[in-house]
Amino acid sequence: MEKKFPGVFPAQKKNGTIYYRSSITYKQKHISLGSYDTPSRAFAAYLEGSNLLKDTSVSIHDYSDLRILPFSKWVTLINFRDNKIYIATPIYLHAKYFEYLFSPSIILKFDIDDLFYYSTRKIMKRGRHFFVADYGMQVNIANRYGIKNYAVEGRDYRFVNGDNMDFRYENIEIFNVYHGVTRKEKGNITRYTAKIHINGNYTIGTYSTDTEAAIAYNKAIDILKKAGVTKNFTPNYLDGLSPSAYANIYSGLSVSPRILNYKPDRDYRLE
Repeated sequence: MEKKFPGVFPAQKKNGTIYYRSSITYKQKHISLGSYDTPSRAFAAYLEGSNLLKDTSVSIHDYSDLRILPFSKWVTLINFRDNKIYIATPIYLHAKYFEYLFSPSIILKFDIDDLFYYSTRKIMKRGRHFFVADYGMQVNIANRYGIKNYAVEGRDYRFVNGDNMDFRYENIEIFNVYHGVTRKEKGNITRYTAKIHINGNYTIGTYSTDTEAAIAYNKAIDILKKAGVTKNFTPNYLDGLSPSAYANIYSGLSVSPRILNYKPDRDYRLE
């Protein structure tokens, strides 16, 4: 097989089916180009990969469905050719950032500091969300940048340049860090409203800082639990605040009478 089709090697599946592996060596790096059902297609992948590594006029944007190689391998080879670094995931390096090319039309941008993380993890997509497999769990990559699962773009955060595929740290501005807290601006005045969902949304109060609003949310949880509400609320964690400082703010916060006087219906069960 090697003499007739360089870079092509036959293999056998457990059920006895024969298939053909294609591979290439470039700058002393052995690179798998995938598996194919015929030796001719495997050889075509070899020729395509060889051409990519030699012809610098061919770019990522020259990819089409007519190519033999999968898009992710196309990106990997061009990045290796141009940047002299082999990365298994479809990443293309730039001077101060890198692109993760999920598909020809879906291109995510990240800071160089995140290169190790994404070079060892494959990005997946479900609906509008991107995930990586991290220690056996699917992790929403937006969470790495302070964007909560419940967050709403434009209300809780924004992409500064308007590109919601650009996850560079300087491009992500978080407005509302805490559960149940929403920033409100009127003129030059910024206030923070805390709300909690029981059987519908209940306003806890409006406060001068997001720290106060976050603690008010926690206080509302405590009040509701004492009243018999069994819903599993997620309290806010405030890093860098001492227990005494937390207690002082907590005790001085006013909470809506609707929360203070809330009584769950006898037959009502919260999920």
